[in-house]
Amino acid sequence: MQGDDGGGKSAAARARRDLQPSGGPRPVELGAPVSAADLDRLDGRHREHAHRLRASIDRRMKDDRIVRILAADGFEGPRYDRFIEELVRYGISVLRGWMYSGFIFQLIARRGFGLNPHELDLEELARDSDLREELATMTVACALPRFRRRALVEGGWSAAGGASITTYFMGACAYVFPNEFRKHRAARERHLRALRRQEELYEPAVGILSVAEEVVGNLSVLDELGGIDNVRARAAVALTVDGYTQEEIRQLLDAPTVRAVEGLLHRWRAKAKRNGSEGGVRHG
Repeated sequence: MQGDDGGGKSAAARARRDLQPSGGPRPVELGAPVSAADLDRLDGRHREHAHRLRASIDRRMKDDRIVRILAADGFEGPRYDRFIEELVRYGISVLRGWMYSGFIFQLIARRGFGLNPHELDLEELARDSDLREELATMTVACALPRFRRRALVEGGWSAAGGASITTYFMGACAYVFPNEFRKHRAARERHLRALRRQEELYEPAVGILSVAEEVVGNLSVLDELGGIDNVRARAAVALTVDGYTQEEIRQLLDAPTVRAVEGLLHRWRAKAKRNGSEGGVRHG
């Protein structure tokens, strides 16, 4: 997993303040570019990994030159794909670090949007690397269409604006994260309610076994998410496991058609089958 800390008590255990907006409404739009200081609100290995990825982007070309070249390609094609691939890796790394420390909630609160995280939410994010990976992947996947449209196609980003491409992109991710976190929290609550109902109804053992098998299968797929190179395919698989329909996935990923979503899943299943991943084939 990208940017994992080696262990020890997380900063989230200490991040109990500034997690909710205070005073009047903030003038800063939720999706506005983050500051350079915000990008450094990472600890240890998270910061080192993010800096390495950002340096890779900076080494290739300066931001204004990047955008001119990508614009000449219509913001598509091989060069655009390579640019997005590096930006995606960087965005996931930073988001994972922000979630590990709890800073993501402070950032959102400063922009006037409160998620009211419980202490257990902070501890869960600090403890569960797979959850950070899943939330970061979904956030980046859903932020990409907005970033492409507003920053690139519509010219929302410019070198004269003072923000780098990376800070602008992380602003787009900050805009998306609250919704992804709310969906995770709602899904967790639904799961807990279902378990409580099951206990109340004293379901027979065969029903419990069926549920257990499904959970194990889904966990097997989730374990493989990090090995899916295509971020959109990774998001489509995660959403499928979460029970979203293909039409809902199409809308969330801004895919042109349902068949495009089917194609992502079909290619993933075929690759999983070639690699002998029978769990992915059965439950994908």
